Amino acid sequence: MTLIKSISGIRGTIGGRSGDGLTPLDVVKFTAAFGQWLRQRNPALTTVVIGRDGRLSGEMVAKLVAATLQGLGLDVLDLGLSTTPTVELAVAGEKAAGGIILTASHNPIQWNALKLLNEAGEFISAQDGADVLAIAEAEAIDFADVRKLGKYRTNDTWLRQHIEQILALPLVDRDAIAARNFRVVVDAVNSTGGLAVPMLLEALGVEQITRLHCEPTGNFAHNPEPLPENLRDIIKEMERGHADIGIVVDPDVDRLALICEDGTPFGEEYTLVAVADYILQQGGAGNTVSNLSSTIALRVITEKAGGQYAASAVGEVNVVELMKAKNAVIGGEGNGGIIYPELHYGRDALVGIALFLTHLAKSGKSASKLRRTYPNFYISKNKIELTPDIDVDALLERIKARYARNPISTIDGVKIEFDREWVHLRRSNTEPIIRIYSESDTLATADHLASKIISDIREVISEKR
Repeated sequence: MTLIKSISGIRGTIGGRSGDGLTPLDVVKFTAAFGQWLRQRNPALTTVVIGRDGRLSGEMVAKLVAATLQGLGLDVLDLGLSTTPTVELAVAGEKAAGGIILTASHNPIQWNALKLLNEAGEFISAQDGADVLAIAEAEAIDFADVRKLGKYRTNDTWLRQHIEQILALPLVDRDAIAARNFRVVVDAVNSTGGLAVPMLLEALGVEQITRLHCEPTGNFAHNPEPLPENLRDIIKEMERGHADIGIVVDPDVDRLALICEDGTPFGEEYTLVAVADYILQQGGAGNTVSNLSSTIALRVITEKAGGQYAASAVGEVNVVELMKAKNAVIGGEGNGGIIYPELHYGRDALVGIALFLTHLAKSGKSASKLRRTYPNFYISKNKIELTPDIDVDALLERIKARYARNPISTIDGVKIEFDREWVHLRRSNTEPIIRIYSESDTLATADHLASKIISDIREVISEKR
């Protein structure tokens, strides 16, 4: 597997020869480049916050990162086992120069990554990422004199501080949650959610917690992406009928999936919809943002509440940028990512849990009945592989021309709207493929829309040849 360089950082598989994945050499090289960039950006700020999820390579990578930053003369504050949103909060709270989160998010056990944060505790921009990569490629790095090496210290209090900040939010109602006496099952896929989620639930007054895969051993019990096909254990537990809600997080706790009391998935697209509905109910009309590949249901409930909805390009950085521009009260991504700016601009499963449980408690409904209050839409996710010689940009232009009579967005690839249905085509940054997502009020129609676009793509390719 080749090393993948994206907007927010560097990721790859651990092990193998240099150039085949994220090797120790790569870790040092890109950490050094980021540290150099931080020193140039804010010379007066000398602390960098780091934290990691529970995966097997985390401790090794953390030691490499810390030592490299110290070699640049930067002080390291190591949170140890933590979550992505906790590190984000800590960067701002400690007035640090930036941060590095050591996590490959929902990727399998052999992966790891360096996710890079600026001084606000937010993912660096595309231009900032390009600048860091340029420093790495040029190896234009100045290490510190031996008398000016950085210091290293640890801090294991930030997870508790994170939870305390969540409980202090006006729209989080601990008393309402405690009064419902919820019985909760948690699947944390053997990562740091096993520490963070039960700690949060206990702070919210939840006393009956069943833990599945909550030991942060890094030996993931199942594929870590929180999709229904990977969640057989918790679904089976919920089907026994002894719990009110199932909570699933990915390894770095920035994505939240929910399972209803009868074992049916609430729907990863509907995590954001439900939380947004609660926020809009409490505050009246407000603006919301998600990305172009997320469900139209968020737009429906936003407009019903008198607010305005906007869609960004795919990627958390892009969602956050548009949220700021639109002064959105809530936003995120349809993969279960909740961004609540009242706390911070980052996907945060923990604040999502607190807001959802408050909503569920105050509604007086079961999770399945709450889910039925929202409009039903279904997303079909597909992809088509392309040969390297195909000009993807030209191909997308041809598809765009075929549907010129329809509303079209070209913010990120091509999104074609058909009343309350849509198809979104976007090229992959890492593979010679086009991702094709479609949505309708039935899965059969969504699949049909995707099939029609795939047929159009193949026809365009055939015509060119």
